[in-house]
Amino acid sequence: MSDQQNNRDDSSKKSAGSPQRKFNFSLWYLVAVLLALFIAQAYMGGTSYQKLSYSRFKELLTEDQVKRVIITQEHIRGEAMMDSAGTKVLTSFEAVRVDDPDLVKQLEEKSINFEGKFESDWLKGFFFAWVLPLGIIILLWSFLIRRMGGGGTGGLMSFGKSRAKVYVESATKINFKDVAGIDEAVEELKEVVDYLKHPAKFRALGAQIPKGVILVGPPGTGKTLLAKAVAGEANVPFFSISGSDFVEMFVGVGAARVRDLFSQAQTKAPCIVFIDELDALGKARGASPWASHDEREQTLNALLVEMDGFESSKGVIIMAATNRPEILDMALMRPGRFDRQVVVDPPNIDGREAILRVHCRGKKVAKEVNLRVIAARTPGFAGADLANAINEAALLSARRGKKEIGMREMEEAVDREMTGMERRSRVMTPETKEKIAYHECGHALVGAKLPDTDPIHRVSIIPRGTATLGHTLYLPTEEQLLITKQQIIDKIKVALGGRAAEEIIYGEISSGAYSDLQSVTAMARAMVMDYGMSENLGQVVYRRRGHTPRDNPFQMADDYYGEKTAEAIDQEVRGIIDACYVEAKDILTQHVDVLKSMTAELLKVEILEGDALAEYLGKDRITDYSQHLADPEPIEGTEPGGDDTPADDENPDDLGHKIDREG
Repeated sequence: MSDQQNNRDDSSKKSAGSPQRKFNFSLWYLVAVLLALFIAQAYMGGTSYQKLSYSRFKELLTEDQVKRVIITQEHIRGEAMMDSAGTKVLTSFEAVRVDDPDLVKQLEEKSINFEGKFESDWLKGFFFAWVLPLGIIILLWSFLIRRMGGGGTGGLMSFGKSRAKVYVESATKINFKDVAGIDEAVEELKEVVDYLKHPAKFRALGAQIPKGVILVGPPGTGKTLLAKAVAGEANVPFFSISGSDFVEMFVGVGAARVRDLFSQAQTKAPCIVFIDELDALGKARGASPWASHDEREQTLNALLVEMDGFESSKGVIIMAATNRPEILDMALMRPGRFDRQVVVDPPNIDGREAILRVHCRGKKVAKEVNLRVIAARTPGFAGADLANAINEAALLSARRGKKEIGMREMEEAVDREMTGMERRSRVMTPETKEKIAYHECGHALVGAKLPDTDPIHRVSIIPRGTATLGHTLYLPTEEQLLITKQQIIDKIKVALGGRAAEEIIYGEISSGAYSDLQSVTAMARAMVMDYGMSENLGQVVYRRRGHTPRDNPFQMADDYYGEKTAEAIDQEVRGIIDACYVEAKDILTQHVDVLKSMTAELLKVEILEGDALAEYLGKDRITDYSQHLADPEPIEGTEPGGDDTPADDENPDDLGHKIDREG
């Protein structure tokens, strides 16, 4: 029986086994102590002798002080009268024997009782030289072999045993209610759970459940959480293992573990087998012509054979998760193995709001908190990112001595996720700070004057992270699945607004627009090379997005075009950027007074948002922050909190217009 099967024994068996292990462990110590005492007694002979030199023994013999002598092959032992504290005391002695032919004659002359004794040295010679070292080696070897087997009782033979952990509903404590933002994936897996609970309903129609279900999506989107929710809902044995647990240094070990896992699963059917990080095990064979990995390929072959070797009617369903489906072997993805792919995408705004509500359960959240605003501020965030933001907000609230998680802490936590911590300790000269303020106000003003841009949420000149000296934050009103040519052009204009403002005010430019230039170059190049939005170069894709193992493995180039086309692409990209820069400068030139007054206010308060920002950009071009906070939807499952008493250095009237500057 494997280690995993032992884990499923009832508590009575475990409790019965523990005292036995402790008893055996103590018995070994007792045996070792008794053996040591036996050896010491046998070696010492049970008598304490005073060591004498042979010359001293001869002196005692001449002085008639020796009373009794025992002669062995190597020693002379006996009893003699020797001085002790000024008196003569009969003392046992021992001297090393030397070749003395006259010793026996001298003992006879003195009429001393003497005898010869044969002393066997097998204990010292054979036992200490052979038996004891061999016993120590055997004990060490058995100890190391037990540990090499994974710390369990399987020893060396457990190399080929599966390391899957077995869960049941009571162990996971997670169900579909704890999974939000991926409703389509949940619906797909509800069918699997329904089959495991009511297989007769499907068999009556001749339907066969898919053998394998693979969860595909970016990191942090909830693939492993979704698999645990399936375990909690199905109430069947759930084998969980990582793909890296199969691959070992020794060839054949991974394949043996695969076979052992499937044999266990079939004995526990109906059940679910979940393999996390499948790409560690299922990389395409022969994807690289210069390298191979015999152990991984043998393990993959074993997995393919085992998935073909069992019937789905037995109720064994294989689930797997990966964020790199493009590198998986084609044989693994064909129907009959992983028949169904469940895509777990990053959540949209509704999904992010639902995820935030799940992670707010059990936390003291203020009534003012509007999770819709936080969800709108976090496009591209996965479930793990949102969970971390909620936890960061809770830490900030605790550090500031508040009894509830407020809206300011939520926003600050999101800012930390996106741009890093505030760096108020960063020293900047007044001239540098003013340039940064003009730069950020240039972004905001250009964005406010263009129709196809998102509403502006905040303008800040507080340094964050390692390189961010200021930022202008936009709040999308809806998820954008498609983007038009004009929208890309407007984004380029907004990104160039910071450099344009510097040139208008100072007559020169700085290096502060480095990241802006990177983004506008990428957007313009994507227009020309990917989206076919160039009239001169036509509707042609000039860039390969990257090849997969299904493509030719020798195709290493990502782009394919000639030198003349490359030159034309560079000219077209530069033309788009230059034209957008000119238009951004024209917008700022027409509103230079607003730019200067907005910058002066930003230098005073460091952050502009809400009504303060609307004074310069207009109500229709900023996020209606007050409306979001006026009547937020209540958050279910949150704990009631106490009064959110501001600290002594905070202004209660400042809520919603400034970020708390502590930390």
